[in-house]
This record gives sequence, C-alpha cells and structure tokens, in this order.
Amino acid sequence: MPERSLDEACRLYLGNILYALERAAMSLEGEGRPDDAGFYRAIARVLAEAYGREKPGPEA
Repeated sequence: MPERSLDEACRLYLGNILYALERAAMSLEGEGRPDDAGFYRAIARVLAEAYGREKPGPEA
C-alpha cells in the first residue's frame, strides 16, 4: 500500500469516517447521552461541510 499524506487519507476515507462518527453518535444516543452524540455529529458536519466547499479536482 503506498504511503499517503494525511490529506489524501482523509479524502479517501471520508465516507467511512463520517459513517463511524454517526454510528458513535447513535450509540451515545442509545445510552441516553444526547450531548455527547451531538458533539460527534458536529465533528461530522464540519468535515462534510469542508469537503463540500472544496473546488472539484481534475477527476470530477
């Protein structure tokens, strides 16, 4: 597996990261910890919004 920069790795696995954050949030909600769930959803929102603001690359 080739070495990747942090930026490349984050772009490659962003969908998986967002999924994991939502699963964590769902689990925390199930434990009756809505504030903690909101924290993880806020992280996911920041990542998704940052990705959405980027200009499309040459492969788009």
